[in-house]
Amino acid sequence: MVTKTEAIIEQESRYCAQNYHPLPVVLVKGEGVYVWDEGGNRYLDMMSAYSAVSHGHSHPRLVRALTEQAQRLAIVSRAFHSDRLAPFLEKACAMTGLPMALPMNTGAEAVETALKAARKWAYEVKGVADNRAEIIVCDGNFHGRTIAIVGFSSEEQYKRGFGPFAPGFKSVSFGDADALEAAITPNTAAFLVEPIQGEGGIIVPPEGYLARCAEICRRHNVLLICDEIQVGLGRTGRLLASAHDDVVPDGLILGKALGGGMLAVSMFLARRDVMAVYRPGDHGSTFGGNPLSAAVALEGLQVIEDEDLAGRAAELGEYFMAQLRALNSPMIVEVRGRGLLIGVEFDPAKVAARTVCERLMQRGVLSKETHETVVRFAPPLVITRAQIDDALAALREVLQSLGGG
Repeated sequence: MVTKTEAIIEQESRYCAQNYHPLPVVLVKGEGVYVWDEGGNRYLDMMSAYSAVSHGHSHPRLVRALTEQAQRLAIVSRAFHSDRLAPFLEKACAMTGLPMALPMNTGAEAVETALKAARKWAYEVKGVADNRAEIIVCDGNFHGRTIAIVGFSSEEQYKRGFGPFAPGFKSVSFGDADALEAAITPNTAAFLVEPIQGEGGIIVPPEGYLARCAEICRRHNVLLICDEIQVGLGRTGRLLASAHDDVVPDGLILGKALGGGMLAVSMFLARRDVMAVYRPGDHGSTFGGNPLSAAVALEGLQVIEDEDLAGRAAELGEYFMAQLRALNSPMIVEVRGRGLLIGVEFDPAKVAARTVCERLMQRGVLSKETHETVVRFAPPLVITRAQIDDALAALREVLQSLGGG
């Protein structure tokens, strides 16, 4: 007899493009750090929708902001002003230390916004010859899924079958500041970098790497653009991951948690001279900066401050990583991360990361593998130490069941 879960999964498989390989669970409700499936089973969410749910599921203040604004005004497009956008942008600029912002929806849109701004800045401000601007990126990067972005990815699957790709990008080793400097030419417009690589497998660069990159970029008149879509807004124990190196980038990309786990909200923030290259008609987005998104995101930023989510991530992340390292399993190659962005790398000769995730799901903990070897632990930042202990207990059981406890 086909179960309800199986029927829903089969229906989705019949009508939905097969561009994901989800775990076999159907979720219907979320609250705080927990989600429930259609059978009423509760799970501890260790994914947070790739950091989009940093505030926790259905945070009451965000639900209230969403419903109140939805009853007033949801979207009018940027053809008109609204009363919610300006306070949201002012708050974002004040918190990040960058003077101007351009609101978008998805992270990939915000990355494209940054790339366009960097190229136009190179031509109008730096004096690079037309159509000669170069942007340096890092091996192992993940900045989104558009044609331009996958074109400079190092992951072959992301590119296969989607070419030809846009020129003007150059890739260097992540964590190697000398490689960055060697790649810079008079045509270099910007260096686009994740302070910590999330989809790359939770890769933390050497201490001081970003500070050295900032100094190199300043010396060569190159924009430093930090993609903090996944690692920003408290996830790594500081409001911004770039703050660990005391760096204020020339450009900053935010997304995911910016929407409070409710809506797709993103933005590109930058110096005034960088943002000034955009004039009416140069760039746009029908939904970007809509009143509903602005109201929810503004309240989300305030919650991050009021509940000290960055401080919680710093304290609980340190505890979580220490406990994970103490497992000392022969299956585990390395535990790495910062704050509550943690990757546990498994030896593929001993166990597949997906197998670990499937076993965790059976014990009420949801996570997802990255690059087939890494299991990520990135829960909502409202998690408690007791709930972390529950996740650790489930992982210990899984390791024991696999013979690696």
